[in-house]
Amino acid sequence: MDNDEVYQEAKQRVHEIKRFYSHLGAYVVVNIVLFAINMITVPETLWFYWPLLGWGVGLAAHGLRVFVRGGVLGKGWERRKLREFVAKERAKEEEREERDYRYLAGCRSTSSA
Repeated sequence: MDNDEVYQEAKQRVHEIKRFYSHLGAYVVVNIVLFAINMITVPETLWFYWPLLGWGVGLAAHGLRVFVRGGVLGKGWERRKLREFVAKERAKEEEREERDYRYLAGCRSTSSA
């Protein structure tokens, strides 16, 4: 990886973290407002926690995606899988070349006999 690629990945990472914190800020502000509306209008029926929970699940998923790098299907997994597939294809190609070489060597030895 050259310096430009490293810089671009770091820039992308900072952008992802910034978006998460913006999401978190909106979550906190909106849910405080919903709590206040609930308490002012119908304090005997608590409903504010439903959007808090629903949005909280989405926020948690967003946080996991941003902060748990290289998770099950992250970039690290992609790189490992790519290396694995490339290695398998190279091994198959080498095996085909070896088989072809042995076949041609066998043909040459039988034709010269």
